Amino acid sequence: MTILLKRTACIIICFCLCLPLFPASLATGAGISVSARAAVLMDQSSGRVLFENNSHQKMPIASITKVMTTILAIESGKMNRTFKVSGQAFGKEGSSIYLKKGEKIKLKDLVYGLMLRSGNDAAVAIAEAVGKSESGFVFFMMNEKAREIGMHDTHFDNPNGLDSQTHYSTAYDMALLTKYAMENPEFRKIFKTKIYRASETNKENARVWKNKNKLLYQYPPSTGGKTGFTKIAGRTLISTASDKRLHLIAVTLNDGNDWRDHKNLFNWAFANYKMVKIVNKGEVEGNVAPFYKHHLFTARALSIPLTAKESSELSTELTLIKPPKKKKWKTVPSPVGRLSVEIGSQRIAHLPLFYNPPKEKKKKLPDLFCEDVCGRMLGTG
Repeated sequence: MTILLKRTACIIICFCLCLPLFPASLATGAGISVSARAAVLMDQSSGRVLFENNSHQKMPIASITKVMTTILAIESGKMNRTFKVSGQAFGKEGSSIYLKKGEKIKLKDLVYGLMLRSGNDAAVAIAEAVGKSESGFVFFMMNEKAREIGMHDTHFDNPNGLDSQTHYSTAYDMALLTKYAMENPEFRKIFKTKIYRASETNKENARVWKNKNKLLYQYPPSTGGKTGFTKIAGRTLISTASDKRLHLIAVTLNDGNDWRDHKNLFNWAFANYKMVKIVNKGEVEGNVAPFYKHHLFTARALSIPLTAKESSELSTELTLIKPPKKKKWKTVPSPVGRLSVEIGSQRIAHLPLFYNPPKEKKKKLPDLFCEDVCGRMLGTG
């Protein structure tokens, strides 16, 4: 594997490998600012943070909560099933798609109503359909998924984002959630849908919904988004954008100028960053002990968005578990080390390294059949 860097060092030590791909301390984004109380701009493919402001501050998040509700609905595998709207979902306060009590509607239509029109009634109906009850969906699915994704500063109390003292997240955590959700093709399709026609139900004619996300109409690179607002949370917004080279996620919390801020963040990143391939998937070469030579590999490729200045200061370092000198490992550790990517003294990414054992040479067995048959033909058997 070719490593496109200026310097490669190798350190062989014994250590515990349990670190995330990107460390928490990252660039704050020099030369750009926002009016949001908290904000983050993340590269979707690598997870690198390009800009942040109070990105780990716990805050109310309003209806961007519904990104979690949506991805759980999709992953349930029930999108084409029909469910009956309960009295609890009917007439839910706040934004609504005006469901009727006893209405029979597909989960897919509920999800589109949730994401395009931010229906709080749809959120409760989805929770009951997928989690059997609203409380079960919230506590055993939403919060469990948050832990799974690594949203360590998040706690959900409801599926719609209505204000509660213990319903909160951070700009960074919501970017992590969006990164996870954007890996799902059906979520990406819903996220960027401008207009959707819901099927006729037993209590309502066909509905047509237009997406509230203005960036889909005003900003060509936009690939999706979710709006939110409550009096306590203020305006919250998740949006995604791509120029075909970079795929970006922006999250702002309590931001009165969110449309402008998101466009400015995207434009700043498109103008200043380009994706740089660090390693390809497969074998990693480096100055390593004979035990590791030609036997180190990565399970995936790594590309990172970098500025021109960062590219010129980039270096890598291999850190490996020291192999035993005399005895062989009964089981080689997995992973055996990591490839760290650094700009100056700051580590910006790392990738786990694995060991590929040498193939054992097969001993050639004598061809007993040939010996027997050929011997008879020659009269020697």
